[in-house]
Amino acid sequence: MPQGQPSVVPDDGLTTRQRRNRPLVVVHTGIGKGKSTAAFGLALRAWNQGWPIGVFQFVKSAKWKVGEENALRVLGASGEGGSVDWHKMGEGWSWVQRDQQMDNEEKAREGWEQVKRDLAAETYQLYVLDEFAYPMHWGWVDTDEVISVLRDRPGTQHVVITGRNAPEKLVDLADLVTDMSKVKHPMDAGQKGQRGIEW
Repeated sequence: MPQGQPSVVPDDGLTTRQRRNRPLVVVHTGIGKGKSTAAFGLALRAWNQGWPIGVFQFVKSAKWKVGEENALRVLGASGEGGSVDWHKMGEGWSWVQRDQQMDNEEKAREGWEQVKRDLAAETYQLYVLDEFAYPMHWGWVDTDEVISVLRDRPGTQHVVITGRNAPEKLVDLADLVTDMSKVKHPMDAGQKGQRGIEW
């Protein structure tokens, strides 16, 4: 097992073990590719540890066949690691018609209400809130409420949130923040997303 040494040891009254095992809020944001992919990589590690995992996929269409969903569902049903529940909370991106947009806002709020219930019940040990930065950025879900709920969540529940434009308040709360920057992408040269790479 890797034995990394922290650069700072805070005077917080916690033992090394308590500090190591405290629950984290993780944010993957930025304009680069890989935010959700990195979150699903964490889900694989959590599955291997036997943790129950809840994936809440906001904004992305419920019709999309996402490779990570199939893989994690199979792993969750295998009985070898943790369980995996996958919840789809949206019907598409922001370019849909306005009536569909209102439906997306409602689904995002309903999804957040479900996450709050699950956090209160300590249903999962890892929550992947995929693309959840968007509903906060667009004002569909109140960022201050999200911060309060995450800060006060019980137990040892880890939460990873993905999406561009993560609100500054969320970044401030988070324990781990990665900003995915883009250097190059095939779409810059006119190439559409491809099977096995984007989904």
